[in-house]
Amino acid sequence: TMAAAESSLSIVEYFRGEDGYRCGYCKNETGNLSHGMWAHSMTVQDYQDLIDRGWRRSGKYVYKPIMNKTCCPQYTIRCQALHFQTSKSHKKVLKKMLKFISKGDVSKVMGGEEPMDSHIEDVVACSYEYRNESHVSQAELKLLSVDHRERAETEDKDKEQMKEEVNVKKVESSSLQIHVAKGTPVPGEPSHSTKIVHALPKPGKGADLNKPPCRKAKDIRKERKLQKLLQNQMCTCEGSPLQAGDQVLLLQNSKSKPNQPKTVEDFIFASLPDDAAHKLEVRLVRSSPPSSQFEATFQESYQVYKRYQMVIHKDPPDKPTVNQFTRFLCDSPLEAENLPNGPDCGYGSFHQQYWLDGKIIAVGVIDILPYCVSSVYLYYDPDYSFLSLGVYSALREIAFTRQLHEKAPDLCFYYMGFYIHSCPKMRYKGQYRPSDLLCPETYVWIPIEQCLPLLEHSKYCRFNQDVKAVDDGRIKELGRVRVLHKGTIMPYSVYKKRRKGPSDEASVHQYASLVGQTCSERMLLFRS
Repeated sequence: TMAAAESSLSIVEYFRGEDGYRCGYCKNETGNLSHGMWAHSMTVQDYQDLIDRGWRRSGKYVYKPIMNKTCCPQYTIRCQALHFQTSKSHKKVLKKMLKFISKGDVSKVMGGEEPMDSHIEDVVACSYEYRNESHVSQAELKLLSVDHRERAETEDKDKEQMKEEVNVKKVESSSLQIHVAKGTPVPGEPSHSTKIVHALPKPGKGADLNKPPCRKAKDIRKERKLQKLLQNQMCTCEGSPLQAGDQVLLLQNSKSKPNQPKTVEDFIFASLPDDAAHKLEVRLVRSSPPSSQFEATFQESYQVYKRYQMVIHKDPPDKPTVNQFTRFLCDSPLEAENLPNGPDCGYGSFHQQYWLDGKIIAVGVIDILPYCVSSVYLYYDPDYSFLSLGVYSALREIAFTRQLHEKAPDLCFYYMGFYIHSCPKMRYKGQYRPSDLLCPETYVWIPIEQCLPLLEHSKYCRFNQDVKAVDDGRIKELGRVRVLHKGTIMPYSVYKKRRKGPSDEASVHQYASLVGQTCSERMLLFRS
């Protein structure tokens, strides 16, 4: 079926990044340089591969900073969620939230001190995302009948071309193997090194057999905790509470060894007093295509965004329009996908809503991809700035990544967007450890500790210290780039012969080198 084939393809229009735009970090009027493309549709695997080459989306606009030229280089940053260690300041925020929920009081003094509340970088993205909006009609993107395509795909008699797959097949996401060194403690697994010391019992009367057997206080606490969890159902997905089995899992994930440092889960799923002052619930709703819960809460969610932009980012009242909100934070090119070894909620674009006593106080906009949860944006009700919701939501998203990992083993990273060392306000992202930055030349991940000294020295850096290393995904065969031309899918080698007018080879080569060979052979580059 044509429709099915179409829905599992990425279709993009590429814009050459030549002109400079105003930079939201250093305020330079023309210093912000990036390449961009309009994504009419995109598979989650293609987007995963693109963000692993330094791209990032803002609505349906997907852009990649020109790292060695732009005024404030933006390095892709990811946190290793499975090995995440809460810092002192993270614990402070988690304790503050717990205290607020249980007792209702919080020293508001802490309010503005957390720089992490600000997600300014994404507003920057939003300011230039639509300078290259697509003007292509849906009709032009429709694919013609299959026989037409087969002719075009095999027109080139070149042996290499004959080998090219003719049918549009869904590309299976390549599995990412994570090797854990022997002896590395895995979060959520009991350690076997605890020594057991046996002391001789003192002589006495022995147990009173008329009474119920004595139970360990710890076991009683555990049972209470579980009952609380089941009662509260603090984390619901798409309106349906977590299953009892998940709750037990969450408990196991939370503290396993008596004197181990507390995990994020220990705080998030801590049992609350019966007379807790507030109730906090986190709901995951699919934003694209919009679920019924998303549509039912759209207006309330937009109002929170509007107030956030006006108070936190000083937008004039007419700027945060519904249209701008929709295009920047609700529209997404990502195709919804459900796979047997994927998370229950599926892959794609979502809003994670924070409901306090029945009203939305914050929304985390996220993408769930084959290897990661990718944070797009966060907006919150400015009245609750004192809760450091920027940090709190990031910690919740790390815990959420770990939760998804239980069902989808490949999903183990939390992508925080871009790290901008040259902008001190943006350095807070480096505090979520362990984390890695993406080398802008070879696209390998390098631990942030190794990158920081280099960045102190120069704002643009190749992090990969192996001088011989090259970009493994670089473009090797331009002829194999897939093109969508007049409703027909064809390799670039065929399109080149059919094309009228001046050569577009320079532009296609630039596109292919930025997206890499793999994506260039899977995605469809629109050519009018």
